[in-house]
Amino acid sequence: MSRHAILVIDMQNDFVKGKLKCERASKIIHNIQTLLTEARKNDIPIFYCIDEHLPIDNYELDLWGPHAMKGTEGQKIIDELNPTDIDYVIPKRTYSAFDGTGLDRALNGLYGGKGVDTVIITGLHTNICDRHSSYDAFTRGLKIIVAEDGVEAFTEEEHLSGLEYIKRMYGADIKKINEIIKLFKQTGQDLK
Repeated sequence: MSRHAILVIDMQNDFVKGKLKCERASKIIHNIQTLLTEARKNDIPIFYCIDEHLPIDNYELDLWGPHAMKGTEGQKIIDELNPTDIDYVIPKRTYSAFDGTGLDRALNGLYGGKGVDTVIITGLHTNICDRHSSYDAFTRGLKIIVAEDGVEAFTEEEHLSGLEYIKRMYGADIKKINEIIKLFKQTGQDLK
């Protein structure tokens, strides 16, 4: 049986409506909502991996300007995808959801200590944070599924090149959300 976890990456006010707005982000919100609803019905853990920058994060702030600063409205997860009490929120200060965060430990502690074996990537941006998080999942031996209609980037070209790179370099399966939901029902989960 597969032991899935969903990573919802950077679905925050600054990226969807604010300082670094991705015009294309709005079209994936409903798809991610559908996936999360089905995941909760099937006891699949959900991790919101979100930027939480500090003023000393020059490496990103110099490149992109201040965004998703800790404690600001722009840093909050968008209302449409608010986490529930059973979801996890993992703050990050780099592109990858794994880099310097507690995500590894949290994933390894699930499923009765057997740990997660498959991560499902959703959110922003296909060619940046989704790609870097996929790399770190790959180096940890995790299977990667990218929700093709649950990730986006600033442009179609960046989105498609990100998907292609993750598929080719990390062996990721690129699947539509309705296909992923079918997987939940086929494989079931073993959280005990």
